[in-house]
Amino acid sequence: MVQITSDYAERVYAGVLGKVIGVYLGRPFEGWSYEMIQKRLGDIEYYVHDKLDVPLIVTDDDIAGTFTFIRALEDHGTNPDISPKDIGDSWLNYLIKDRSVLWWGGLGQSTEHTAYLRLANGIDAPMSGSMAMNGQVVAEQIGAQIFIDGWAMVAPGDPDQAVKFAEAAARVSHDGEAVYGAKVLAAMEAMAFVEKDIQKLIDIGLSYIPENSVIARMIADLRSWHASETDWRVTRELLAANYGYDKYGGNCHMVPNHGLIIHSLLHGDGDFSETLKIVNTCGWDTDCNSGNVGCLMGILVGVDGIDASVDKGIDWRGPVADRLYCPTSDGDRCISDCVREATQIINMGHTLGGAPRFAPKQGAQFHFSFKGSVQGFQVQSGTAQLSNPDGDALHISGKAGARIGTPVFAPSLEVADYFEKAHYKLMASPRIFPGQHVSASVSSPDANLYIAYYGEGDETCYVDVENPDDPLNPSINVPKVPGPIFEVGLRLNKDVSLQLNHVGWQGNPEVTFERPQHKGLMWKRAWVDAVDQLVGWSEMFRLVQNEGLGMISQGTREWTNYVVSADVTPHLVSRAGIAARVQGLTRFYALMVTVDQKVQLVKSVHEESVLAEADFNWTLGDTLNMSLRVDGDELVGEIDGTVVLTAKDTSLDSGAIGLVVADGRTATNKVAVAPLR
Repeated sequence: MVQITSDYAERVYAGVLGKVIGVYLGRPFEGWSYEMIQKRLGDIEYYVHDKLDVPLIVTDDDIAGTFTFIRALEDHGTNPDISPKDIGDSWLNYLIKDRSVLWWGGLGQSTEHTAYLRLANGIDAPMSGSMAMNGQVVAEQIGAQIFIDGWAMVAPGDPDQAVKFAEAAARVSHDGEAVYGAKVLAAMEAMAFVEKDIQKLIDIGLSYIPENSVIARMIADLRSWHASETDWRVTRELLAANYGYDKYGGNCHMVPNHGLIIHSLLHGDGDFSETLKIVNTCGWDTDCNSGNVGCLMGILVGVDGIDASVDKGIDWRGPVADRLYCPTSDGDRCISDCVREATQIINMGHTLGGAPRFAPKQGAQFHFSFKGSVQGFQVQSGTAQLSNPDGDALHISGKAGARIGTPVFAPSLEVADYFEKAHYKLMASPRIFPGQHVSASVSSPDANLYIAYYGEGDETCYVDVENPDDPLNPSINVPKVPGPIFEVGLRLNKDVSLQLNHVGWQGNPEVTFERPQHKGLMWKRAWVDAVDQLVGWSEMFRLVQNEGLGMISQGTREWTNYVVSADVTPHLVSRAGIAARVQGLTRFYALMVTVDQKVQLVKSVHEESVLAEADFNWTLGDTLNMSLRVDGDELVGEIDGTVVLTAKDTSLDSGAIGLVVADGRTATNKVAVAPLR
């Protein structure tokens, strides 16, 4: 049974934090050999990104996949019997072809891309990841393992449930030994919430796979070598000689890398930093292996165990500041942090375990409820120091004029430009919009709440809350601004020490999206692009989708009841229109006209259904002023000021807005979102 212990939430946070630290630590030298690492970097006891001239905080499949695919559980009602098909459906919802999460290396080259193509062509999981469909070498690559941590963390103390989840998730894209490795790791991570002995954790993991499997035989060898040899460098050589890359095909096989995980856990002796040093210094798929090890060790030793590294002169947490990116078709979740992702996992675990919802400080987005957590808050300008010694508030001590903020969208033009050219793109929607209400709680009146936004030329601009009515609880109704809001925080008015207890926002937006007169870029990057071509000619947007349904979207899942309206000019399409309560590519409501002279209210929850339909006389090239109102379970569609369709449905209660086009080209000049009065 799922065991919601008193320290469950903290250990989930530590697991998420350990995953992120591990990935960032191993990412810059992914694929290097032990020999190359020794020659160029030495033992990996520190972040090496500066030496290799790359950012520390990056978009990466290990992070994005881990915290995206677990959302299938929530999207399918936190069903303990979720199927591979259900999880595969969520792949199609969140993945943007050729752009998000995966290595899009091609059919037969990238295991995950191969599985995606199977799913997109109507081959459901688990067949999508099977050896019968894809062959043994492709099916046994490492991906089944690297994305598995979330499925363990929702099942604390319940390896049966964790393994059941892990197998369902792994079989979307993998088979054979890859699935065995995922099951071992998931069982170990689930039990790490209640069991601290590494050898016992390994025994539990092994109990879920065949004794004659390669994974089981390799683990037996690793334990035997470890029992007779304490030097991890010696046993690494034995692992490489007996189970190295030369023994297995493909780009990144499960077996050698799973071996390194077990190897580092055995020799790391329960120490977070030592275990990460070993698994990274050994080479091969360093970010994947380090991410899994970091997660397991984070669960095992907790926040205090991670922080113990400070006594050795290693600060794993400070440079990271909880920050992570999860770029998917649900742009709201791209700019994220370890507390936010942990909270999502905790609540799925609570649902499975029958515990109440975890929502500290009335559900504030930034609540600092874990020791040392800062949720991306850093000194953006001026002089200040930040800490959170007790997990109750962000402690700030600084000089007058300092700004302490956290990103709620791409944090700079330079960051956005870098990831435009990177292997994994940064696709994000802002989290805060005009018309919403932002509030904070502070212990001193000597600080102002502020929001930062991109100006007409993408320059940084501020809205400062001057002289609030309640200085200890400053708030702002966000005004209209020319560009996306990208940061929220405090500006210090005096030299002061204070506590920031929380920052949050609520309400539906009141915002109009138009093509600006200036040549800035960030307004366009605020739209999550899931069409074949998104260009601006004389229009704000020209959407081109060569085949099937494409969409661009903006907004968050916090939006509930509102009206979205837009001018839509279909030039050559089978269908086109607007969408509301968008939760990805296959979860939305839409008002669409069809080429066969129909208007439809469509519901898509992984599969499409028509809620209402009527004849509608229109012609390609007509500009249609469309609006879709979502109010509780009511949907009302209008075109050119006339109600054309109504329906009721309870499947989706929140989400972003979007423009949709199928099989052709459409254009739009203005999109508006307004709360219901």
